Amino acid sequence: MKINLNNDQQIIEEVFNILIENLDPSKISRFWTICNLGSGDYSQLKDKLFAGETVDSL
Repeated sequence: MKINLNNDQQIIEEVFNILIENLDPSKISRFWTICNLGSGDYSQLKDKLFAGETVDSL
């Protein structure tokens, strides 16, 4: 039997994707601030997090 072990970065990305799919962008942002999470490529994350959003919807 083979066990597939994800590296830490893959796990973090999977968790972030779950947050993005299930929480409002403002709540995700607050969560990251509370947890002092702020590393990585914000440009890619911003595009994913705010896809389809407008100023009015935020």
